[in-house]
Amino acid sequence: MHRFRIGNKTEGSFHILGDELYHLVKVLRLKEGDQAVGFDNTGVQYRGIIESIDRDCASCRIVEEKFPEVEAKTMVYIVMGLAKGEKIEWVIQKGTEIGMAGFVPLRTQRAVLQLDGKKAEQKVVRWQKIAAEAVKQCRRMIEPPIGKVADWNDLMDILPAQTQWVIAYEDEKTASLTHILRGFHSEYPIAILIGPEGGFTPEEVSEAREKLKACSVSLGPRILRTETAALTALTMVLTYFGDLG
Repeated sequence: MHRFRIGNKTEGSFHILGDELYHLVKVLRLKEGDQAVGFDNTGVQYRGIIESIDRDCASCRIVEEKFPEVEAKTMVYIVMGLAKGEKIEWVIQKGTEIGMAGFVPLRTQRAVLQLDGKKAEQKVVRWQKIAAEAVKQCRRMIEPPIGKVADWNDLMDILPAQTQWVIAYEDEKTASLTHILRGFHSEYPIAILIGPEGGFTPEEVSEAREKLKACSVSLGPRILRTETAALTALTMVLTYFGDLG
């Protein structure tokens, strides 16, 4: 059965609107009597039968409700320096599939890509759509939010107060990610800071340590590209706490 993000829900029915309705009608060519699955970012999955389709809405009568256990128990956020090309899109798509809780694009000193104003807002809208499509594909129940393009001073306000921070730093020689995770608590959010193509500056690492109480960590003996580092670190954290593997 095909999955759709629900536009709204009434007693005994869910409704498919907008782009999701277009996909249902024009792409999949579903019709009245066909079955569809809906989700609404609450963790609930609804199975329904399409009862009516009009210009603005497809209404589905709910025949079953489930609470699939597909979301990671540990909330892991990726905070990534702005990177050129499609690197961020790749990380958002694959990170959503792996199980990230959210993504925050970060302005950094060595970032080649610079985003401000309306251009930054448009990018965030596009990135959120990529996350939404990835959620449908991998059968998650909740779309990971994509934060606004942030500066360092914004981070403490964007993520929860009890967030535990790590910063991947190629010059860290003693502390591995798995070693640091021994002191972390799975019930509190974890944020992974990943640098842009040129990495973080020593000043940025010091600021993260001081203001965010971030632990600098090594991801291994080889230098990873920014998109590889983000997905590697996410996978390592979720595996450590038992959400993968």
